[in-house]
Amino acid sequence: MNPSPSPPHTNLQLLGQFRLEFNSEPVPLCGNAQRLMAFIGLRRGVCRSEVAQTLWPDATETHARGSLRTALWYLSNNSHKLELVHCTRESLTLGHGVRVDAHTMARTALDIVRDSGPLDADPSLIGLLDRGDLLPEWDDNWVVLEREWLRRLRLQALDTLAERLRHNMPALAVEAALASIRIEPLRENPHRAAVSAHLAEGNMIEALKHYEAFRHLLRTELGAAPSPWFTRTLPLKRR
Repeated sequence: MNPSPSPPHTNLQLLGQFRLEFNSEPVPLCGNAQRLMAFIGLRRGVCRSEVAQTLWPDATETHARGSLRTALWYLSNNSHKLELVHCTRESLTLGHGVRVDAHTMARTALDIVRDSGPLDADPSLIGLLDRGDLLPEWDDNWVVLEREWLRRLRLQALDTLAERLRHNMPALAVEAALASIRIEPLRENPHRAAVSAHLAEGNMIEALKHYEAFRHLLRTELGAAPSPWFTRTLPLKRR
């Protein structure tokens, strides 16, 4: 018996860039329709008045509601005739079956941060947390706030992974630490985690190289030095 085909699905990508796909095929949307889809996608459900006021803050109420109706029309007349948004007189909710990558990432990060038990590490976890910022080219206030919250959550999750994996899976711990460093290079915690993981692997040379690179970065960017605690973790000559 041949396996049944996978059910069709719609993916809304908000990490790194905006992209809407149905069965891996792009669904083109105009600018306001993209903003509306992203807003509802992040919140799952909102009242119409909140959407209009947030997306068109400088417009009159009448004009904002008109712009909302136009954007909804574009969403309902997409190339695949998908129900991307479910509408009632008062509210808008995400269409059934629309999957949002930002939700998956946030849920995964929260699970990592909250779970203090043994961790069955999957390398794909790090890839999920390292997909990029939320809509990095957008400067809307509501995007900026969500972006910063997700960024902090990603950092906390990656730091947690790096700390919890450093003894049993040091190679993955290094990858988690490096992903955290790519987000914010000047934070000391992930650099300490990377050095600790290298030491757990017995790789003193890489540990020393990483420490020296971080020390140079701090001196160049901030005129500062690593903390004494970090320095004492390695048998370095005092400078």
